[in-house]
Amino acid sequence: MTVHFVGAGPGAADLITLRAARLLERADLVLYPGTYLDSDVLGHCRPDARLVDTQDLDLDRMTALMVEADAAGQEVVRLTSGDPSLYSALHEQAGRLDAAGIGWEVTPGVPAYAAAAARVGRELTVPLVSQSVVLTRTQARSTAMPSTESLTAFAATRATLVLHLGIARIRPLMEEVVGPYGSDCPVVVVYRVSQPEERVLRGTVADIAVQVEDAGLRQAAVILVGRALAGPEAAGAGESYLYSADRER
Repeated sequence: MTVHFVGAGPGAADLITLRAARLLERADLVLYPGTYLDSDVLGHCRPDARLVDTQDLDLDRMTALMVEADAAGQEVVRLTSGDPSLYSALHEQAGRLDAAGIGWEVTPGVPAYAAAAARVGRELTVPLVSQSVVLTRTQARSTAMPSTESLTAFAATRATLVLHLGIARIRPLMEEVVGPYGSDCPVVVVYRVSQPEERVLRGTVADIAVQVEDAGLRQAAVILVGRALAGPEAAGAGESYLYSADRER
């Protein structure tokens, strides 16, 4: 049998892929991240499927469940929030499955940062303003960050920043980026994007921490920072050469 790592998207039941829906419809065992996933996504599962919330399980226990299901000839889906390529522990779980001789494959999903950008109607790469996006996280009660990947170093590029797993540290994060980006730089925070509890905060590097603290947000939020978030009003914005009438054909 094959274990399917499936991106559940940002939370909405209709923001998963057709392939993901088909895999959920035939799965016997579905492991899902209850902390981040809206329960409506599980509506794609069979009524008799076994559904296991992984928020209180360690990697070894999750692997044991997959191995047991595989031995019983069952179809297994391991749902991840957003897309499996980001902060999903795919590396660790796949390694354990390889050691157990169990095949696996990955089905991508809509990442939370993309859903957040869509929610506020912004392109993260605006010509002449920002042509790069940095996806990163902060360190608190989590795995250590590599020494070469400091937020200060990333901020120096003035690319559009996407900060995961850092909402509880919003104030020190903004203090780290204010130098390169400026206190008036746009910031967007989206909590549980696409889910019923969704909340969108728009502000600047100077004032977004107060908004987040007043809202009491502590998890399940993505932070976007950058001049591109100003949209059509972004200072110095140009137009794409690819679609220019003056482009050499």
